[in-house]
Amino acid sequence: MTTLSTDHGLTRVGPPLTDNSAPFQSARRIYAHKWTNDYKFAPGLIPIIFRRVSDYDVVHIHALFTFTTTVAAWAARARGVPYIVRPLGTLSCYGMHARRRLLKRLSVALIEKAILRNAAVVHFTSDVERREAEELGLTFRGVVVPLGVEAPAVVLQHPTHLQRSNRRLILFLSRLDPKKNIEALIDAFAFSPMLRAGSALLIAGSGSSTYVDELKARCKDRGIADLVVWLGHVEGDAKAAALHAADVFVLPSFSENFGIAAVEALFAGLPCVLAEGVAIAEDVARAGAGIVVPPKAAEVARALESLLDDEAERRSMANRARIFAEDTFSSRVMGQRLIEIYQNVRAPRRTNAD
Repeated sequence: MTTLSTDHGLTRVGPPLTDNSAPFQSARRIYAHKWTNDYKFAPGLIPIIFRRVSDYDVVHIHALFTFTTTVAAWAARARGVPYIVRPLGTLSCYGMHARRRLLKRLSVALIEKAILRNAAVVHFTSDVERREAEELGLTFRGVVVPLGVEAPAVVLQHPTHLQRSNRRLILFLSRLDPKKNIEALIDAFAFSPMLRAGSALLIAGSGSSTYVDELKARCKDRGIADLVVWLGHVEGDAKAAALHAADVFVLPSFSENFGIAAVEALFAGLPCVLAEGVAIAEDVARAGAGIVVPPKAAEVARALESLLDDEAERRSMANRARIFAEDTFSSRVMGQRLIEIYQNVRAPRRTNAD
């Protein structure tokens, strides 16, 4: 397996598809310099993609509306290699309307429509994500495979900065972005006498300094600055500590094509308050592991109050959350499902006789 990407971030990969027993070291990562942020323009990947795409059985493309993913789809089709597309939430209602609405519609008509139609499979991570893509009237062969998530490590003792006397801890864990609707969470906390009296709010995640400053100013204006703990970006033990210290997890996003942070919270046994725009929200509610609300401050506040006011129900919901996460989102199960898809769509191996 080879991962081609821009230098925008890193990707974890596993052993090659054609030899499941091969060591991890056989996986390769190739990065090219990204010239622009908006379209991920990285011309250095063009010769690499066209030269090497025929060496592989399957190409798995992540995201749409970017230069590199478009080139990958065209190269795979030109060389007769089947490809899979994971839209990464770009076809959601929010994704299509929030930014550059007209430009995206034009791009779909000229580029993405054909990419999706010619894909061997379009990989969605939730039923909601697939349904919203279908509403665009596009033709594709879709399959839903949730993301595999690892359970957070067990933390035996909470760090002192996460200890807030007898206050219940409400955790928000995600990227700090207007899409996440953190303003509604701050207002929900500020306008609820019950939450202010007996709770503290943990906000974990990073974002632009300007936006974070706006959120902190909002907390100050609402009179809750001393009840909010800003953890910044957390990972590893720090993330596990936050998850295990919290009593409730909340994600009031306008849109999430999956919701990895919510799944991590489920693994940690946290009852979840999720906005309707979180793709897995309906599944979480059906499993009795959380409450689904409109993305409004008053509704978020009521849900948090109901959970924090009923310890017995909170404990029962925590147990259901763990069971649901282990049965539905384990990396082992999801990895096997992806392998089966790869085996079903991969191109026949070329031989010298061919």
